[in-house]
Amino acid sequence: MSSTFLWVLLPFLFLALTPQRSGGQLDQEWCIADEQTPDEELQMAMKWACEAGGADCSKIQENQECFWPNTTQHHASYAFNNYYQRFKQQGATCYFNSAALVTALDPSDNSCKFEYLP
Repeated sequence: MSSTFLWVLLPFLFLALTPQRSGGQLDQEWCIADEQTPDEELQMAMKWACEAGGADCSKIQENQECFWPNTTQHHASYAFNNYYQRFKQQGATCYFNSAALVTALDPSDNSCKFEYLP
């Protein structure tokens, strides 16, 4: 491939990968645990998010609205998203040592609301 072709193609690739705006807002994004990540790795990443990371994990404690389903996957998703929403404007990412990913699908259910902050 010629370098001229690559320089012409590069701006189009950039535009294709840029999030599209709808109604003046960027599409909503949540950070959730990757289903392929072993529970032990999710536990370590969740521990960091809830402790050193500064996420508010109070809602995934027993007898709270986001405790059920009581799975590592669900609790990690809640913790990762809480951290990501709180700190993304300051440069935080949804990485967690490859244990998480960004989704445009709201992971909330009837009893547990996953926060979204623009």
